[in-house]
Amino acid sequence: MLDYAALQALATVVREGSFERAAHRLHITPSAVSQRIKLLEERVGQTLVVRGVPCTGTEAGRRLCLHVEQVALLENELRRANPTLVPDPQALPPTLKLAVNGDSLATWFMGALAAFTASGDELLDIRIDDQDHTAQFIKEGDVLAAVTATAGAIAGCDTVPLGTMTYVAAASPAFVARHLPAGADAPSLARAPQMTFDRRDRLQDNWLRQEGLLSSRALAPRHFLPSVAGYVRGCEIGMGWGMHPLALVQGQLDQGLLVEIKPGARLDVPLYWVYARSAKASLARLTRCVLAAAPQGLHSPPGATSA
Repeated sequence: MLDYAALQALATVVREGSFERAAHRLHITPSAVSQRIKLLEERVGQTLVVRGVPCTGTEAGRRLCLHVEQVALLENELRRANPTLVPDPQALPPTLKLAVNGDSLATWFMGALAAFTASGDELLDIRIDDQDHTAQFIKEGDVLAAVTATAGAIAGCDTVPLGTMTYVAAASPAFVARHLPAGADAPSLARAPQMTFDRRDRLQDNWLRQEGLLSSRALAPRHFLPSVAGYVRGCEIGMGWGMHPLALVQGQLDQGLLVEIKPGARLDVPLYWVYARSAKASLARLTRCVLAAAPQGLHSPPGATSA
């Protein structure tokens, strides 16, 4: 049987990033936190915390943290349903770690969060990354669930189709007139400044490849702007062209603030809800909220897979 007081200390250190903040959160001394984790490491026979600034969990440590989170979620559901079975009025609400791509968060996923938080007291710790990389968080044991473009089966996880996010390549009318006066062709796009969310963002290249417009020349000049709102605004003011979720910029297209640089040439990206199979019961309510909200910004769900 695992020592859950020690597991709670471990999870709190990893979440807070230091022994001191964990001690403050748990209302015990830093030395008591250190002793609990030391005993736990001795019991499992391996290091669970990398001491540093901040402190981080090893792979084994992160797996144990997720186990603690699952237990806390289940106990919290049980406490709400039948308080006399788990009588702990001082218990802190559990924290649920998720990974979501920024475009989903800016469009449909907030509806899922609104429904989930309105019907419970769980806290959320959301990691944001490109949809092609959010699956890595769950593979490495950093989160319990993720919105991802990874269709392949992930060991120990269930994969549920959410739908397809449609992207448009768009820029301001002034940008198009200046950089693409003869239309979107490969030579012009190789010279035209491009808006890129971060250095792992491949949407623009994927669209260019799909349309046969990817130049063999050196990479086009790029602005890096890791903010969904800032990215859209950057295109509105003519900094560059970029790929936008249609659901996010339909208003700007209707108003003429943005125009498609190649009308009708759109990129569809299937998205999936992936969660640890061991946490299926504790994530059931969140999964229902996610599946109910997805049609607000996505369409035509692809097939499902599991491992």
